[in-house]
Amino acid sequence: MVGINSVCPDVHKLCAGYKTDLEAEFEITLSSDDVEYERRRSALSAEREGHPPYNFSDGYLEQLAAYRRIAEHMIEYDTVLIHGSAIAVDGEAYVFIAKSGTGKSTHTALWRRLFGDRAVMVNDDKPLVHIGTDGVTVYGTPYNGKHHLGENISAPLRAICVLERAAENTIRELSKAQAYSDLVQQTYRPRGAAQLAKTLSLIDRMADKVRLFRLGCNMDIEAAKVSYDGMNAPQKQ
Repeated sequence: MVGINSVCPDVHKLCAGYKTDLEAEFEITLSSDDVEYERRRSALSAEREGHPPYNFSDGYLEQLAAYRRIAEHMIEYDTVLIHGSAIAVDGEAYVFIAKSGTGKSTHTALWRRLFGDRAVMVNDDKPLVHIGTDGVTVYGTPYNGKHHLGENISAPLRAICVLERAAENTIRELSKAQAYSDLVQQTYRPRGAAQLAKTLSLIDRMADKVRLFRLGCNMDIEAAKVSYDGMNAPQKQ
């Protein structure tokens, strides 16, 4: 449980569906300095991408600052933030990771078409992932993307899939070494050296506990069937 002390009301509006009366395990207190830090980061990002500076409100930037602070605290609880689209089918979760714009959300939308009520979006953008001693669990958060697709639920993680665009739908299982670069790239990496070292250790443990795949896909409904069947095929010895 997290307590949030903010400057603007936007963070609390965003998190309203996750409010609880239980005692907070830790609290974060935000200030105008946090907002300005996020403004500088967004300006640098726009410059790298060749865009004019984004005109984000203070409230939106404080939402980003809050989740950054939460993500850094959660490392102490063996939990990392992954940039990916997480969907559960029959109670088990699958996370798709890729560079922005590749089609993660489009692909999980195909899963919802294919499986109907059997499929539930856990988080369409930035789920939290806990690496426990007996398994890995994905958690929904209010930070679930521009389409606001997600639920206040958790599910055991069955597989992580690196998604790529392709003319034909193919899937293959990866070794930890083959997937590691993508996992690191799509996991939030804190600034502090000790926290970064812990994050890399958690990624390593996560990769040992779940199956890893690479999916080449088009945006036909067949892509959902190929990815689901591939990630549920018996593991080769």
